[in-house]
Amino acid sequence: MTTAQNTIALVYDYDQTLSPVYMQNDVIFPEFGIQQEQFWQKCNELVQSAGWDNELAYMKSLQDYLAMDQVTNQQLRKLGEGLSFFPGLPEYFSEVRAVLEQEHLLAGIHIEHYIISSGLKELIDGSRLAPFMKAIFACEYGEDEFGRIVFPKRTISHTEKTQYLYRINKGMLKEGDDVNDYVPHELRPIPFKNMIYVGDGPTDIPAFKLTTRNGGRSVAVYNPADKTRKSFRKSYQLSVSTDRVGNIAPADYREGSHLRLILEEMVKEIADRILKTQRDNRDNSTVSAPSY
Repeated sequence: MTTAQNTIALVYDYDQTLSPVYMQNDVIFPEFGIQQEQFWQKCNELVQSAGWDNELAYMKSLQDYLAMDQVTNQQLRKLGEGLSFFPGLPEYFSEVRAVLEQEHLLAGIHIEHYIISSGLKELIDGSRLAPFMKAIFACEYGEDEFGRIVFPKRTISHTEKTQYLYRINKGMLKEGDDVNDYVPHELRPIPFKNMIYVGDGPTDIPAFKLTTRNGGRSVAVYNPADKTRKSFRKSYQLSVSTDRVGNIAPADYREGSHLRLILEEMVKEIADRILKTQRDNRDNSTVSAPSY
């Protein structure tokens, strides 16, 4: 018995990949009057001087800043409506499906989108991107009996992103599912070779590596509006010096853009391979009728 492995998964980081602005800077800091330089300095001090993990440092610092306002997850979701994105989003998520041809669709081949982020899940859940996502994995706060955020419930570091790639691979999208359970490769709904991972920098290296090492595709994006070229250099180093990604492109998801062409071509190549595999399996299992 096997599982129909006809799903193509496009998996994205969020900050600097789908948006040019860190989500906290984008909607939380302006809403509550938080000075971003001061905030991130406090986070860096916790990391460098006190040995905190990066994600726990920013979530604890943010909780401290928001404590007086008694902020709830519901408020965070509402703020997510104002998140800003790179050109072409969110329309791209539905438009990219047009690259699948009729023969692909008749064979049941389809596309799913996922986000794996070290940012806040509630913000992304409330954003214009959420309706297009099969699943969103990101950091979360627990609540007290009044709905107020009280403590980090879940954090996702750059190394833990690989756990969520395995969740997608095995179809274990619920947090209660034990991703360490063994699932035979032929029963995994989305093989890594059916995945495309899109990220922007060093924090995506484990995810890039896991995807490409197992036959998937990877793209590093950069912000073309960054005059310092820092964003471009991150992508360039990933492609040239560390050989983690096969392609780099400006973060422009509009039709006809360099990135859009790359992603559409990758999707079509994967779809063609899935279709060929289906046909080969059918031909190999067909027993010809007796001839007279």
